[in-house]
Amino acid sequence: MSRAAALLRSLLDIGTYLQGVRLAHFASYSHVRQVRLLERGENVSFAPNVSFRNAQRIRIGDGSHIGEFSIVWAGNSTGCITLGRKALLAPNVTLTASDYGIDRGTPIMDQAKVERDIVIGDDVWLGANAVVTAGVTIGDGAIVGAGAVVTRDVPPFAIVGGVPAKVIGWRPEPPGAGADATEPREASEVPA
Repeated sequence: MSRAAALLRSLLDIGTYLQGVRLAHFASYSHVRQVRLLERGENVSFAPNVSFRNAQRIRIGDGSHIGEFSIVWAGNSTGCITLGRKALLAPNVTLTASDYGIDRGTPIMDQAKVERDIVIGDDVWLGANAVVTAGVTIGDGAIVGAGAVVTRDVPPFAIVGGVPAKVIGWRPEPPGAGADATEPREASEVPA
């Protein structure tokens, strides 16, 4: 079959147009209609392909940005997501405020979801492909490395990375602000 014939065949295939309709419906369902429900501060920006769910339980602080292909899913009934001021989410970040149950004997998708709030502080940076699970609080000024999976709370100004995420460093104090935060901390100051 010639290229021209193959092109004509694909242009005449009704499935091509139906797929376009399905994609438009999905964009409306997961973004356009959800954006209307968000509680957001001044100068909030996000990519046009961010996926929101249950956006009436999502709050985004002033000046925050959510990168391309990110997923921000609040729980179906109670789980809320709060992003502080100037929170920066890189592309492909996932925040989900609910998990399925994992009891044996019942298929996972048939189990009730467990919903817990996610709280992201001010001036937090979540690197590309980071995942934050239900019930996590990330303190002000923290940094989550690319690809990290955050399953526990992160203290303010900590730098975390890995799967599951662990503290790997601390943001330094601004010049002239006092003690040098790059010095090692006491073991009691580093969460397990």
